[in-house]
Amino acid sequence: MTPQPLVQVRGLSKRFDVSPPWLNRVIEGKPRQFLQAVSEVDFDIARGQTLALVGESGCGKSTLARLLVGLYAPSAGAVTFDGVPLHAALTTSQGQVLRRRMQMIFQDPYASLNPRWRVRDIVAEPLRVHQPEVPAARHLERVGELLSSVGLNPQDASKFPHQFSGGQRQRISIARALASAPEFLVCDEPTSALDVSVQAQVLNLMLDLQRERGLTYLFISHNLAVVRQVSDQVGVMYLGRLVELAPTDTLFAQPRHPYTRLLLDAIPKLRPGTQARMPVQGEVPNPLSPPSGCAFHPRCPQAMDICRQQRPAMQAFQGIRIACHAIN
Repeated sequence: MTPQPLVQVRGLSKRFDVSPPWLNRVIEGKPRQFLQAVSEVDFDIARGQTLALVGESGCGKSTLARLLVGLYAPSAGAVTFDGVPLHAALTTSQGQVLRRRMQMIFQDPYASLNPRWRVRDIVAEPLRVHQPEVPAARHLERVGELLSSVGLNPQDASKFPHQFSGGQRQRISIARALASAPEFLVCDEPTSALDVSVQAQVLNLMLDLQRERGLTYLFISHNLAVVRQVSDQVGVMYLGRLVELAPTDTLFAQPRHPYTRLLLDAIPKLRPGTQARMPVQGEVPNPLSPPSGCAFHPRCPQAMDICRQQRPAMQAFQGIRIACHAIN
C-alpha cells in the first residue's frame, strides 16, 4: 500500500477583496474588486520529501505557503495534514498541536527577526509557547543545542540580530523553526536575500537537517538551479494556478508546459555550443483582469483558438500532471 502523504492539498483557492473603501465606491460608482491569488491548486507531499514551487513574482507562491501553515484561511478547497483537515482543526484544541508540527522560514532574514530581542529569546519563543511547563533553564539549554545544530556558537545566544550576517540570521531563523520539533517546514525563498556562497551553506544545512530528522519541505524559489538541487518534485505556478507538476529529473529533462520550457530556456548556459539564452517574452497579465481561457495564452508560442476560450484542466500525462491544451 502507498503510504498516506503528510500534506494533501485539494482545490485550494484564495481570493482577496482589494476594493476601494465603501465611500469611494459610492462616490465614484466603482464595483468591488477581487484578486484571485490562488486558484484550484492540487498536490501531495510525501513524508521526508521536498516539493518546490517555482514561477514569476506575483504568481501566488507565497500566498499558497501561508495557506499551508494556517496564516491565511482558504476561500475554497482544503489542506489535510497527516489525515486531519488543517484549517478546521486550527480553531479547536488540536490546533496547538498542529501548529507545533509545522513551521515557516521566511524570505528576509533581516525582517523576520525582532531586532529588540536577543537570539536566546527569539529561538526560545516557540519553546515557551508550546512547552510552558518546561523550566526556563531547560529552554536556554535547548536554545544552545539548536544553535549548535545550525552551525552557530551557543555563546551567540546573548547577541542581538544586528550583530550577525545575513547567512547567520537565516540560520537563527532555521533554529527557531526547529525549536518545536516540527515535521513540516514551509520555506519561502529562504536563500534569495543571501550571497551565492552563503546560499550554498544554508541549502546544505537544510538538506542535512532533512536527512537527520526526516523533515518534509515545501520549498519556494526563483532559482531553478537551487530547485534542482533540493527538490523531489517541482510545481510550476502561473497567475495563481499550478500548470505543471512533475518529478524534478523529469521536469528538467523533458519540460512539457510551454511556460516551463520558457523558464528553463531563460537559465544562462555555461557550456559552449549550447542553446543561447531565451528570456521569457511578455509580462505577467494583471491578476485583477486575467485573460480569458488559459492565462498564459498571450505569451505562449503554441497558443491555439481553444486556449483563448477555455481554461485547461489539470490532467495526468505520462507520469506528470499538466494543464495545457497542446498536450494530448
